[in-house]
Amino acid sequence: MSENTKKSFDLELDDVTAQGHYANLAIISHSATEFVLDFAAIMPGVPKAKIKSRIVLGPEHAKRLLISLQDNITRYESTVGRIDIRGGQASSSDDAGLTIGFAQGEA
Repeated sequence: MSENTKKSFDLELDDVTAQGHYANLAIISHSATEFVLDFAAIMPGVPKAKIKSRIVLGPEHAKRLLISLQDNITRYESTVGRIDIRGGQASSSDDAGLTIGFAQGEA
């Protein structure tokens, strides 16, 4: 099977999962064998943020997620407009080093 051949499969989405979780903080950590993505919401006046969702990925799937996210952001920006993450002060070359709202660590 060639790399461009796509397999189709059915996905089931129950009502609870379909509601999703709001997150304004992602903490990304990794070990030699996996990447861990924790999603949380920090609210004003609340001293503690609760992790709402954790996704554990192998390195290959983490890289596929990165590529897919970049592709989707590129398509979004070509339709809707550039996502400004620094209040209008960033050039596209500056975006790569931005870490606001994200933390990196070891799993």
